[in-house]
Amino acid sequence: MKLSIIVPVYNVEKFLNKCLDSLVGQTMEDYEIILVDDGSKDASGRICDDYAERYPELVRVLHIDNGGQGRARNFGIETARGEYLGFVDSDDWVETDMYPKLCQRADETGADVVVCDFMAEFDDGHREYMKACMQEHWLSSAGSSCNKIFRRSRVGEVRFPGGLWYEDFYFSAMLLLKSARTEFIEEPLYIYRRGQESTMHNNNSAKNLDILKIMDMLAEYMLPNGFRRDFEFFLINHVALDSINRLAAQSAPDREAVIARMRQYVGKYIPRLSDCECLKAETRNRQIIIRLNLAGLHNISKLILKLKSAL
Repeated sequence: MKLSIIVPVYNVEKFLNKCLDSLVGQTMEDYEIILVDDGSKDASGRICDDYAERYPELVRVLHIDNGGQGRARNFGIETARGEYLGFVDSDDWVETDMYPKLCQRADETGADVVVCDFMAEFDDGHREYMKACMQEHWLSSAGSSCNKIFRRSRVGEVRFPGGLWYEDFYFSAMLLLKSARTEFIEEPLYIYRRGQESTMHNNNSAKNLDILKIMDMLAEYMLPNGFRRDFEFFLINHVALDSINRLAAQSAPDREAVIARMRQYVGKYIPRLSDCECLKAETRNRQIIIRLNLAGLHNISKLILKLKSAL
């Protein structure tokens, strides 16, 4: 079988039909859709069963007790039969030619990972094109597993960490690091529904510390295998920039303590910012925000970013 598309499903009855219609409508043959119902309390499980009845040669359903998105995806990986694996969040959807294009590129080039761009659709209906790689660095597309396919033989024993936020980042980063060849298709084939609560839009400061656990897990692979500079890239961008900026915008009472932990963590690996080549490679504006954040001046960063967005 060419492809297995794995969809973790939890309480998304409002959006699930649109997602599944886009998957059963893929303009290719020889693929399967694995729906992992993660203990849904609404009608999501019944909707999954309905699609399995309507498309018995295409759709399989696993009903499991609730354990989180990463665990649900892992269940799907264990039962997948495809040469390639794809992942879709059940409140998003894809263009009907997304997977034919990604699989064709992988077949033509021998790539272990193929990546496409996103289209973000907001609640008011307007859309924004989102590049998979927002920067020049080859690992800048590591944030999501949903806009990619992965060669199953390269996935090996890599799995999504259960019970942690940022599990998507870990899995995608590990597969990019292990990939012998990665290809990029500069088309917005994955439609990302904006407006839902997610790891990127939350007010739970303490849970954001999961990024440090993820970084520890990445360090175990990256540092002994010659990826020190790339590890610093992740530290600078995912901890010093993205995570601290996100925390600075929150109102949780433990926000400052969590930010302090993140600053200490980055300092452990990058004691002298002036020696960090990854920081030097950032744009001037990003360097300013990163330096302010790591100096404990994140409120100034927040003000600068607020003024910039208002212009």
